[in-house]
Amino acid sequence: MTPEPPISLWPDSESLGTITDLYELTMMAGYHASGMAGEPATFEIFVRRMPPNRSYLVFAGLEQAVGDLMRLAFSAEQIEAIRAWPAFRERPASFFEMLRELRFKGDVWAAPEGTVVFPGETLVRVSAPLLQAQWVETFLLASLGYPTLVASKAARMVVAAEGRSLFEFGARRAHGPQAGLLAARAAYLAGFEATSHVEAARRLNIPCVGTMAHSWVQSFDTESEAFAAYARAFPTSTTLLVDTYDTLEGVRNAATLDAPVAAVRIDSGDLAILSRQARAILDAHGRRDVKILGSGDVDENQLAALVAAGAPIDGYGIGTELVTSRDGPALSMVYKLVELEGRGRYKLAPGKKTYPMAKQVYRRRDAAGRFVGDLVARADEPPPADGEALLVPVLRQGRLVDPPPSLEAIRERCKAQITALPEALRKLDSDVAYPVAYSDALEADAARIMDR
Repeated sequence: MTPEPPISLWPDSESLGTITDLYELTMMAGYHASGMAGEPATFEIFVRRMPPNRSYLVFAGLEQAVGDLMRLAFSAEQIEAIRAWPAFRERPASFFEMLRELRFKGDVWAAPEGTVVFPGETLVRVSAPLLQAQWVETFLLASLGYPTLVASKAARMVVAAEGRSLFEFGARRAHGPQAGLLAARAAYLAGFEATSHVEAARRLNIPCVGTMAHSWVQSFDTESEAFAAYARAFPTSTTLLVDTYDTLEGVRNAATLDAPVAAVRIDSGDLAILSRQARAILDAHGRRDVKILGSGDVDENQLAALVAAGAPIDGYGIGTELVTSRDGPALSMVYKLVELEGRGRYKLAPGKKTYPMAKQVYRRRDAAGRFVGDLVARADEPPPADGEALLVPVLRQGRLVDPPPSLEAIRERCKAQITALPEALRKLDSDVAYPVAYSDALEADAARIMDR
């Protein structure tokens, strides 16, 4: 008998209900038992503090989070598995019947994707019956945190590159196949030009690029044979990897190839020195139209250094440093209860204080359109005269308010947002903190509630 294939851990989009932590389910069971399941609640998502070396974040992942939120459900198989766990054996049948029918029917307000955001300000506001709002915590944080981390890293790289092309090459370095898809999308919306990830390109209509691996060159008796064979196979888009054996000899073999060559890629060594030498060799052979691409664990600081050094590199393939956000691999994104049955809820733990009540965020600009500061206020208080409200309605009673913007529109928004940042915040080594203040009404609410 042929063995069955090992189980897949790819989530089924039709049964996402258990993409959560156990304590969400135990709290849901407790709310159900206590008669609190239907109490109107508001939770908010925000980031507590910046990752290392960051002065701003780019909010990303909302479209997929909202789409999957609308599909959240428990399958019969999942419900039976929950029923068998010790913590749920005493739960009444009505609880499992409720799970069978459960769908998210709440309201969601959020900052549009591509918006530059900062710690301490609300990014997403979820208002729903308490049980539903609790259910989606883990799912939303998992859906939004990683794309925001990658988009923020990508935006720094785009700024550092000063107009040079950047290509996302991180599929094999991402923390799992699904992470590779999310990273490709996040990088593109933040300003990368293309991805090597075939499925991301197919699904999202992102330009797809790629060259060759060292194994292609190693598969032939000589490097020149490998280059010639590749040029015959791809006569209009020949990009040659030149550092399998000797980088400069590889450039010479590319320069003397009797075929059009679009670019050469250098994947190792001192990119500043090698790119200058490669440019000289190519130009000496009349190949001034051949571009030079660099890759190999490049981050934003190396990009800035190469640009400052005048390295003649036209574009970069970036993988590991981008998709792992190596220098800041985690985001302190949290989901906190702020209102229940119209009354404020808060947290006082040291370093984890939260403000009560549903909120809106207002952004002020100077006469030139640059950001000058944000104000976090109660959602129901009069807006300031000079502030732009960041949170917009996305779902109402579980249904989309408007169609999601296109990825190209999100990309343009991100570009405009980065341009509007104060110059000090755009610097890679900025130690300037963007001002985020809280309204007098919100401060008064917090003081009043905490004095009870």
